[in-house]
Amino acid sequence: MIDTLYLTPFSAALIFFVVVVCGHGYRKTWKADPPAPRLRLWLYGVPAGIGLLLLAFLPLRP
Repeated sequence: MIDTLYLTPFSAALIFFVVVVCGHGYRKTWKADPPAPRLRLWLYGVPAGIGLLLLAFLPLRP
């Protein structure tokens, strides 16, 4: 079953796009003048972290 888990180029590009958008939102929220709402940081950080883990540990197949 594990050998059937892989990313296609399209899904990897989509995950990469989501990671970039969520990472930018995380950084923008972190740098905000008032204390940043922690829930918003979690909402940006968790998808970015999961996406990076997927890109790092799942193989890419055409």
